Amino acid sequence: MRYKLLQEGDIQVCVIRHPRTFLSKILTSKFLRRWEPHHLTLADNSVASATPTGYMENSISYSAIEDVQLLSWENAPKYCLQLTIPGGTVLLQAANSYLRDQWFHSLQWKKKIYKYKKVLSNPSRWEVVLKEIRTLVDMALTSPLQDDSIHQAPLEIVSKLLSENNNLTTQDHESIIVAIAPLLENNHPPPDLCEFFCKHCRERPRSMVVIEVFTPVVQRILKHNMDFGKCPRLRLFTQEYILALNELNAGMEVVKKFIHSMHGPTGQCPHPRVLPNLVAVCLAAIYSCYEEFINSRDNSPSLKEIRNGCQQQCDRKPNLPLRLLHTSPDLVSQEATLTESRLKPVIVTSNEIHVEVERNNTANQKMTANVGNDSEPNLIDCLMVSPTCSTISIELSAQADRILGCYVEILKMLSDYDDWRPALASLLQPIPFPKEALAHEKFTKELKYVIQRFAEDPRQEVHSCLLSVRAGKDGWFQLYSPGGVACDDDGELFASMVHILMGSCYKTKKFLLSLAENKLGPCMLLALRGNQTMVEILCLMLEYNIIDNNDTQLQIISTLESTDVGKRMYEQLCDRQRELKELQRKGGPTRLTLPSKSTDADLARLLSSGSFGNLENLSLAFTNVTSACAEHLIKLPSLKQLNLWSTQFGDAGLRLLSEHLTMLQVLNLCETPVTDAGLLALSSMKSLCSLNMNSTKLSADTYEDLKVFL
Repeated sequence: MRYKLLQEGDIQVCVIRHPRTFLSKILTSKFLRRWEPHHLTLADNSVASATPTGYMENSISYSAIEDVQLLSWENAPKYCLQLTIPGGTVLLQAANSYLRDQWFHSLQWKKKIYKYKKVLSNPSRWEVVLKEIRTLVDMALTSPLQDDSIHQAPLEIVSKLLSENNNLTTQDHESIIVAIAPLLENNHPPPDLCEFFCKHCRERPRSMVVIEVFTPVVQRILKHNMDFGKCPRLRLFTQEYILALNELNAGMEVVKKFIHSMHGPTGQCPHPRVLPNLVAVCLAAIYSCYEEFINSRDNSPSLKEIRNGCQQQCDRKPNLPLRLLHTSPDLVSQEATLTESRLKPVIVTSNEIHVEVERNNTANQKMTANVGNDSEPNLIDCLMVSPTCSTISIELSAQADRILGCYVEILKMLSDYDDWRPALASLLQPIPFPKEALAHEKFTKELKYVIQRFAEDPRQEVHSCLLSVRAGKDGWFQLYSPGGVACDDDGELFASMVHILMGSCYKTKKFLLSLAENKLGPCMLLALRGNQTMVEILCLMLEYNIIDNNDTQLQIISTLESTDVGKRMYEQLCDRQRELKELQRKGGPTRLTLPSKSTDADLARLLSSGSFGNLENLSLAFTNVTSACAEHLIKLPSLKQLNLWSTQFGDAGLRLLSEHLTMLQVLNLCETPVTDAGLLALSSMKSLCSLNMNSTKLSADTYEDLKVFL
């Protein structure tokens, strides 16, 4: 028969005692005040002390109880216990035999547990201590009492013993762990014991104790823990245990077998708490890898700053771009209207020389007012803005690097299970990783496998988690798309995500509007390279009238006609919408912006697909074009504004431009590899009125020469 441990208020009798002589009288009219850890106390001391029969006026310590017996002689009072204490005897009477036996086992347990606390609080010989621990564990396992504290109390005693004795040998540690192992099969270790286990995992990862004793403990934690927030040391112990497995000879193979054991051999995991607990352990471990980096910084960058490649805004004002200004007849009226708002020239510091420039924000606004309001960056905006903040560089320690590799691999393993993938996608949809991790190329490159698994899954509840949880917040779709902070390819994953999303209920105008607003450039670049999904996207944008700007529509049409699949789908679209043909007959676009990462071949393919005789404004900023594209640029007779910011366009291209593009007025060469040799060739371009040479190898002498000619 199993009994519950005696709890507060369970003994509902009062007792009397008489020193040296055996005298007992059972009184059932009063209650014990409370059941304390160390004492038995009356319910109402004032009543007890005023009673002439001698009620207990003082509490009885458990340590003072010498013996506890069941009254079994003939004619003895029913259901009584006899407590032998120094100087007398106390009788307790219960209402029935079950309650009496419950009291009996509880009092015996309390008496023995305080004995072990006393013995183990002052250890002298560790052989004796180890023997006492084994006896204590046996007592807890064989006790008929049912209560959490029956197993927790011995664990807490051992935990306190270990915390107060730091000079134990490794062998002593392992002997104690093996001794208390039976209690850990059905109980979580207390916090201090978790700390001891963590230390053992770090110092002795190859010990057999880790495999034989800790494995069932960690399995129980993952299956039954409900909230790591209330017991963070359980999470830390699980984390250290997995790292210890990774230190074995087989390494990640052992970890993989452990993950498989937690999932089970069937196609569906029977334990719903395993996945959330494993993900919580992984997230905490990954965060710990970047914790030192995060804490070492006063101001962590926002995700927007990271996505823009900036660490944080500098306290000083950004350097103005290095520009040469020359009056143009087309701009005389604009200059006249801006005379009053123009500020005095100021001296700013460039990379190599001091240059006198003009600060003129109103002019910038006027020059950009006549440009279409589409989502692409404006050319003049790019001319007037220069990045001044340093990019993020994250270098993890060797230990942090090992931890990161281990737990990213675990996330990969979790994503391979079909039944776990929906819940895993839901847990990762809010992007629970620190922004420093998202700026770390190694982390995002390894995590890409998980995102690919989400993108390949046909279930809507999985691939819908690629999108952000709410408007205005980035999701995995944004982070791994071209231009996103985690993108490390030319758009293959982005195309895969768009394909799966378009194949479900997301084939709507709202989704297309989002793509047109934020990802039109990547869509056109991939369509230019023949991606069928992106060709379909562009056709749908035209069909649903997503794009309002005529120049952008004409650029999309030219992109579609540059490939066979695009030309075929566009012809089918024109059969349904005749107004598209009318738009194309009016002439080519006046403004064109190539997506980032476009190459010379992409530009050539686009310019050869349609008529661009009216093109006046061309932006190639942040693309991969070189001087080789100059042969195609010189075939644009109406070109007036050209943006080559942060490209590989060099001196050879400048010489070709200077000979053919006589109408060019605005040229941005910021952060290009041009030198004095190529820049001097621009002296023949009399129409040039704005030249940005910031962050180039321009020397002071060449600058003075250019001022004479321009």
